[in-house]
Amino acid sequence: MTEQIRVMIIDDHEVVRRGLAHVVDRAEGVEVVAEASSVAEATRRLALVRPDVLLVDLQLPDGTGIEIINAASRHLPEAGCIVLTSFDDDDAVAASLAAGAKAFVLKTVRGAEIAEVIRSVAAGRTLLDERTITRRRADADDPTADLTVSEKRIVELIGDGLSNREIAEILGVAEKTVKNHVTAILGKMGLQRRTQVAAWVAGQRSSAWRAGEEASRPSR
Repeated sequence: MTEQIRVMIIDDHEVVRRGLAHVVDRAEGVEVVAEASSVAEATRRLALVRPDVLLVDLQLPDGTGIEIINAASRHLPEAGCIVLTSFDDDDAVAASLAAGAKAFVLKTVRGAEIAEVIRSVAAGRTLLDERTITRRRADADDPTADLTVSEKRIVELIGDGLSNREIAEILGVAEKTVKNHVTAILGKMGLQRRTQVAAWVAGQRSSAWRAGEEASRPSR
């Protein structure tokens, strides 16, 4: 008997999560072994169930799916991560790739296609659209190049998962001032949502961590 591909689903919407679980469990050779609705819950359960593949939503109540992908890359590197989201965004794709995701699919995908992506990722294949990544990088090597020192500090704090109010308290300014800065940051970085800033920061930190790991390895 062929061993089942073990799948973990992370999405904060129960209806979506249960629907995905129903579709995945019906697919041949695939089974759902765990579900989670937040970054904290997913990170906690990851080491316990040790899935082969993770289906990860990008927008979660206590952070982003990028954080989960980073955790999986560190503690369960053999697992493949699939980003499942409701919006198609170049920056999200880039951050997902930097964090180690193997596929990026929209929630409009058909059930049979999800199962096929899971099997492909479990087999070690990467299904991200490199053309999109290349185009984005060609447009702007550093999307924060035009930010002021204060704006760059706010970007880092957004990446730490802080709210506008918490950032205002740290910087000693009014919350409205932070909101104005965030609006300016989004415009300069070519983004539309605050969560995209958090995803970008997570991707940058993951790249830096990987570079440090490579540098610390003894040469043969």
